[in-house]
Amino acid sequence: MKSLLEQPAPTAPADHLTLRRGAARVLIDNWTGSSTVPSRTLYPHQWSWDSAFIAIGLRHFSVRRAQQELESLLAGQWADGRLPHIVFNPRVPYGAYFPSPDFWQSSQAGRAGGAPASPETSGIVQPPVHALAAWLVHCSDPAESDRRGFLSRMYPGLTAWHDYLLTRRRLADGGLAAVIHPWEPGMDNSPCWDRPLARVEPADAFRRADLANGNPADRPTDLDYGRYVRLAATYRAANYDDRTANHRFAVEDPAFNALLVTSELALARIAAHLGRSPEPHTERAAQLTRTVVDRLWDDKSGLFRARDLVDDTLIDERSVAGLVPLIIPGLPTDLVNTLVETLNGPGFRAPATDLVPSYDLTGPSFDPKRYWRGPAWFNTAWLIERGLRTHGRHEDARRLSRAVVTEAGRSGFAEYIDPATGEARGARNFSWTAALALDLLHTDKDTSHD
Repeated sequence: MKSLLEQPAPTAPADHLTLRRGAARVLIDNWTGSSTVPSRTLYPHQWSWDSAFIAIGLRHFSVRRAQQELESLLAGQWADGRLPHIVFNPRVPYGAYFPSPDFWQSSQAGRAGGAPASPETSGIVQPPVHALAAWLVHCSDPAESDRRGFLSRMYPGLTAWHDYLLTRRRLADGGLAAVIHPWEPGMDNSPCWDRPLARVEPADAFRRADLANGNPADRPTDLDYGRYVRLAATYRAANYDDRTANHRFAVEDPAFNALLVTSELALARIAAHLGRSPEPHTERAAQLTRTVVDRLWDDKSGLFRARDLVDDTLIDERSVAGLVPLIIPGLPTDLVNTLVETLNGPGFRAPATDLVPSYDLTGPSFDPKRYWRGPAWFNTAWLIERGLRTHGRHEDARRLSRAVVTEAGRSGFAEYIDPATGEARGARNFSWTAALALDLLHTDKDTSHD
């Protein structure tokens, strides 16, 4: 891997060479031997959607390592199909992260769901980016992928993962895949969750490891963290059984379901490559697209909103999750036009950085520093950039792509940044920031459309 840092890229300008090498160094330093940690300090295990984004970047300099990233994640899959949001590294002390394996107790409490005896995992999930990542990794070197049987080994687990979401997690008749904890949609501390979380009595005894390595001004409050712990403990007490658990927090999230649509379409391509029928996946993607529009589109606010399943209402907050459905290829043209107008409007255009804030800049709960309550993130920018290209909005896509690359390098590959000033927030040398900047730096964009 050392030679990677010395490899020339003759078609790239000098500043891009520096960024490329810097991004590669982050991914090399955060590699554990089988997977990549998001951050050596704040997040010392393997996270589900992080690994998918990381694989998308890794494919540009080591297809084998990108494959291993996804393979190691699926080694923690449960028999019921769920991909847990954390696969724990047994070499990391329990005190380095909370909630740690002794809190989740997956191999005991998750036994009915087929949790593996090893490795230990969490019991909740994260957004389904994995099939898209697997397809993009394959496209980077199809011959090597076929030689190793990469897609044929990934396909059963990815199909079971989507089946889990569309059976066990379909909590409303005719509905979408639901999330049952704020950590599941990945945008943990979004103001979108304030109203649903208000129903949850916070736990009063827990230890926060995140504050040892993170600025308290950036992190969720103790009150919110107590509610997160309560929800996870209640789910554990129900043995992680979605059919019997009493979900005080149950939400249909637009970004989560948009990624499910996109990954279903990726599964269709994988199926076709393996000589199977793609139609079950394309049909499911089409139906999901219609349902996302029917249940979550809000014309008045110009984007998609999350639906609270406890009272069956749309949550009256505007977040970046409502723009991520641009990634859906079959989205109606009038909705695409409205989403782009919203993206370029005062709520989500941060001229100083050209990135997309995680919450409406004009909203009542906007905070430029605190986790998912306003800062701009690089993974959501990457998803929106891909969506803009999907719908032929190439000028907007180029602007956003340049912003990701510029701000990733300027911030030291920060976890997220203040959208107005570009100030780095959260962890530095963050893996998905480096990986996705590397992807956008790659000169051959055609592969990303495969």
